[in-house]
Amino acid sequence: MSNRVAHFEIHSSQPEKTAEFYTTVFGWEIKKWEGGQFEYWMVMTGGKDEAGGINGGLTRRKGNPPEDGACVSGYVCTVVVDNFDAYAEKILSAGGTVALPKMAIAGMAWQGYFKDTDGNIFGLHQADEKAV
Repeated sequence: MSNRVAHFEIHSSQPEKTAEFYTTVFGWEIKKWEGGQFEYWMVMTGGKDEAGGINGGLTRRKGNPPEDGACVSGYVCTVVVDNFDAYAEKILSAGGTVALPKMAIAGMAWQGYFKDTDGNIFGLHQADEKAV
């Protein structure tokens, strides 16, 4: 047994809108789960045969969305992409905002953080040995 993270959850005040955001930006498949005792959407971030990465869920938030400037109160998931700038543009076009601008992790990658349409923070990461 390993201690790897196996599932994530996104909490949202407007789950349908948040599902549309992640589907538009990353192409994730998000379907409402029927038969549960609470509202829940299954989030598939890739195909069954794809190695690496995890799938997750989306659920209705039990309170107010995070306020701007508030500290992070949970894990921040980072999505690995092949073109940081192209995905940053897609995020902004879909209603997301910049939480922490693109920065170089010298000799390794580009990293930045964004907020989805409900204020949840997530990271964006593009490997690049030439990043300075």
